[in-house]
Amino acid sequence: MENTSGVGVLDKVTSILGTLEAGPATLNGLVAATGLARPTAHRLAVALEHHRLVARDLQGRFALGPRLAELSAAVGEDRLLSAAGGVLAHLRDTTGESAQLYRRQGEVRICVAAAERLSGLRDTVPVGIALPMKVGSAAQVLLAWEEPERLHRGLQGARFTATALSGVRRRGWAQSIGEREAGVASVSAPVRGPAGRVVAAVSVSGPIERLTRHPGARLSQAVVEAAGRLGEALRQP
Repeated sequence: MENTSGVGVLDKVTSILGTLEAGPATLNGLVAATGLARPTAHRLAVALEHHRLVARDLQGRFALGPRLAELSAAVGEDRLLSAAGGVLAHLRDTTGESAQLYRRQGEVRICVAAAERLSGLRDTVPVGIALPMKVGSAAQVLLAWEEPERLHRGLQGARFTATALSGVRRRGWAQSIGEREAGVASVSAPVRGPAGRVVAAVSVSGPIERLTRHPGARLSQAVVEAAGRLGEALRQP
């Protein structure tokens, strides 16, 4: 095995991931490409699948898993936050409502950036606060495009349904009315990383009396455009 580090198991894992970089492979394909013994290749590939570094495609072949995209997105965190300040301020000024950016972290979502409405009644979400993944339009967006098993698990105990998330995927944005907090409405849209995976959610939120019970009708276009600008920032070379 070329380019060895001296740590055998890591070299073997790296050879499997390197093989899958070229596309999905059967167990026989992994064995042929890596030179690993069949039981070793199988054991390591299944272990990587457990940690979501490897997944299975519809034919049951091994493929690179979603965790790699999440780690790649984390590398781009600084770029995302650098762009967020200006984008959220513009979104706040365009809509007249507070704007936030959320990232998923396990079973919660973290507000990583915000631009508050400058005066009057507003929804204040402190940067750094952890909010549940069971309520709110941002939670819907962060869950809607997950792989089926994780999506199903995330729906357990949620205030929204699988049907609602299907609507989110179809429209490209989500709204909530009084889910996270009584009297508060919000609209959110997905921020996509270079690989197209949803890596964050942009939101605007405020009192229902101002946003109405159909906040998406007025605010969705501005929120989707803001999410698109952040996605473009992540795709810059």
